[in-house]
This record gives sequence, structure tokens and C-alpha cells, in this order.
Amino acid sequence: MASEQKFVDFIIDQIDYSGHVTYKKMFGEYGLYFDDKLFALVCDNKLFVKPTLSGRAYIKDIFEAPPYPGAKNQFLIEEQMEDRDWLKKLVNITVAELPEPKPKKKK
Repeated sequence: MASEQKFVDFIIDQIDYSGHVTYKKMFGEYGLYFDDKLFALVCDNKLFVKPTLSGRAYIKDIFEAPPYPGAKNQFLIEEQMEDRDWLKKLVNITVAELPEPKPKKKK
């Protein structure tokens, strides 16, 4: 089942980082980016955040699942999605720990 645009819009609104958080549609699902860093996926109308050590410490009661068959487990965020401040802090923590994206190769 493909994710719905209105669900992605809700998550972007909850995170509330105007201009920094964007999304790209990929195979009916979505990748969420902070500037150029991919930090989360939206698959089947569920939010999956890339796992980090700091994120694990912040979340505490973690539920991990693969966003799609064959993928590595990521943090599945469900109930906390309604808490704007909590979600925004998780994004900050995650993005700070993720490596910078590799430079794109010139064609």
C-alpha cells in the first residue's frame, strides 16, 4: 500500500522546519530529508526514523521494524507523532548524528 500525501504533509507540519525538511517520492513511498540528509522514510503511512545511538537513548522504549521487505530495522514512530516538540527534538538528534551525504558524482 502506497503512503498518502496528506500523511506526509502532516509529518512535515509536525516537524515544522520550514525550508529545511523536504521529501522525495520513491516507489509510492517517501524519503524525508533535512537539508540533504535522509533521516526518515514514510512507508505504508508509517514513520520510520533512521536509527542512531542518541536517538535510541532519547526514545527509550523503542520499537524497530523494517520499512519495507528486506530493509534494515528502523525506529517506528507511532504514538509520539502527535507530540510536535518530541518529534522535532528526535529529528534534531538524528540529523546531528548522521554523516554528511556523499557528494554527487558529476555526469
